[in-house]
Amino acid sequence: MGLTETEEQVEVKTLQSEERQTIVHCSCNDVYAYRVWPSTYLIEHGTDKRAKLITAFNISFAPQWTLNDGKGFTLIFEGLSKGCATFDLVEIIPQAGGFEVKNIQRNKTDVYQINL
Repeated sequence: MGLTETEEQVEVKTLQSEERQTIVHCSCNDVYAYRVWPSTYLIEHGTDKRAKLITAFNISFAPQWTLNDGKGFTLIFEGLSKGCATFDLVEIIPQAGGFEVKNIQRNKTDVYQINL
């Protein structure tokens, strides 16, 4: 049994919202070992909604470490809400030294470059 036109539109919109991602390219000035915890989020101002970390490139997940080779690393998060204008990147971990970048202004591409 085929889908009606309305059902198809709903399905397409659902897939589009599921596929939205927020990409954060992180550069690091120091030659230092880094790792990222799965408990790293983009927290939207106003709603406190958290976009979860989906995957990461050129950095290890805790407890492993990756030596920064000057290329930095990339974090891929779930998509932000359409109404979000400003958000924070926060790594919620049981020790000091987690990543934290406050007041990131939303842009149309949802691709960001930050310096840690």
